[in-house]
Amino acid sequence: MDVHHHFTAPAWLDWAEERGVVNRERLPWWTRWDLNAALEVMDKTGIGTSVMTVAMLGRLRDRTERQESARVALRAAADLVESHPARFAFFAPVFLDDLELSTWSLRYGLDELGAVGVSTRTSMDGVYLGDDSHDSLLKELNDRSAVVSTHPMEVQAGKDGGAGLPGMPPFVCDFLMDTTRAAVNLIKNGTLDRYPNLTFILPHGGGFLPYIATRLELFGGHFTPEIEPGRVRDYLHRFYFDTAGPMSPSSTPTLLATVDPSRILFGTDWPPTPAHVITDIAAPALDSDPVISDQQLRGINRGNAMRLMPALARS
Repeated sequence: MDVHHHFTAPAWLDWAEERGVVNRERLPWWTRWDLNAALEVMDKTGIGTSVMTVAMLGRLRDRTERQESARVALRAAADLVESHPARFAFFAPVFLDDLELSTWSLRYGLDELGAVGVSTRTSMDGVYLGDDSHDSLLKELNDRSAVVSTHPMEVQAGKDGGAGLPGMPPFVCDFLMDTTRAAVNLIKNGTLDRYPNLTFILPHGGGFLPYIATRLELFGGHFTPEIEPGRVRDYLHRFYFDTAGPMSPSSTPTLLATVDPSRILFGTDWPPTPAHVITDIAAPALDSDPVISDQQLRGINRGNAMRLMPALARS
């Protein structure tokens, strides 16, 4: 079960290009999502089902156009699931900067089209997930006992919101920090205490969160408001973490020593992570990692996701 699969619908690209929202020739190569390529990497890796994060690039500002953009992308995801019900599922996007649009997406994506959860950015315009401004959205998600898949995008890493370290792509380091900041914000604000039915999936092994967990416990008193050490430990065992990118002889022991192994989920980050990296490096490294027991590996590969999202049982 792959819980970290980026889906840029070809139908959405056509729609967006016709309206001048994007120029596909200037978009990253991984936006050319292809069904045959997806099934090939899934079959080579032994992935039964991929849960798609529905991608929409470009910065639409008009409310009506943003909703139509989401409708086209969600409909394409639902059509793919209908034609390949055992191979694909999807998360419905919610938007941290437009709570009304998020409510519409919840009703259309979850209620009408059958999404298995929602996806959201870890931050938007410098405002991190769990901010007080998100309370109405978090309450609605809590009422639905929603699974919330998170992911960084367009992070502000450098001076005045500019690029971070020159020559370094943001996904190497800055994405991990954005995820870490969002997780710390959720801990600081007591989000899971106020909304206990929510479940958050942190990508890329939770960024730097497992590595700095002890620092948070020791120095949480310097936050405003303060973070109690017990809350840090509690949240570390309430978040879920996907394996996209971090699983290695240096990172796996830290992750397993810090979080509950039953809350680790398999993720590929395809297609931004190329197919050969997944099939030749990432998946074999996970399967042969000496720190992970056979029982834990079965949970990471499938069982944990099935328990978290029972709707995947159709696969």
